[in-house]
Amino acid sequence: ENLKHWIQGNLTTCGRSAFLFDEMDKMHPGLIDVIMPFLGPSWVVYGTNYRKAIFIFISNAGGEQIKKMTLDLWHAHKDREEISLQDMESAISKAVFENPQSGFWKSGIINEHLIDFVVPFLPLKRHHVKQCVTNELLQQGLEVRQDVIQGVADSIPYFPEEEKIFSSTGCKTVSSRISFYF
Repeated sequence: ENLKHWIQGNLTTCGRSAFLFDEMDKMHPGLIDVIMPFLGPSWVVYGTNYRKAIFIFISNAGGEQIKKMTLDLWHAHKDREEISLQDMESAISKAVFENPQSGFWKSGIINEHLIDFVVPFLPLKRHHVKQCVTNELLQQGLEVRQDVIQGVADSIPYFPEEEKIFSSTGCKTVSSRISFYF
């Protein structure tokens, strides 16, 4: 009830609101159905026009499947940039929507096909990590030096262990590692 009123209040104040629901994999199954009326085919719900609102759901569910499929496709000579949503969709759907531990488990949002887009976050390669380091250096107002970029990129763990193709942590730890190289 509180969630419904909070969303409704925000949409009354600003119809172009964006709502971010993080860690959907940890949300109690069924809770997210509270927002179904805001995602459905009607333009006005509870007296509020909500069609310009954006709802974003973030989940770690499916992460292991994405890693495995990305690596399998890489071994099949398909580069990360060539991977399409169709390559991943089935595994992601199974991991996210058919998982009893997921906030989407038996959700009306899924049953009514109210999710417009699924965007998988693929593992990053070394050159992506280097781009993150460069961006972080610029953001911190530091000199962009190749030795720092290389040092930070080399300090990130990669998988699989024997080939070290993809970053295990993405760019999450880049900013905290920069100080070790300055």
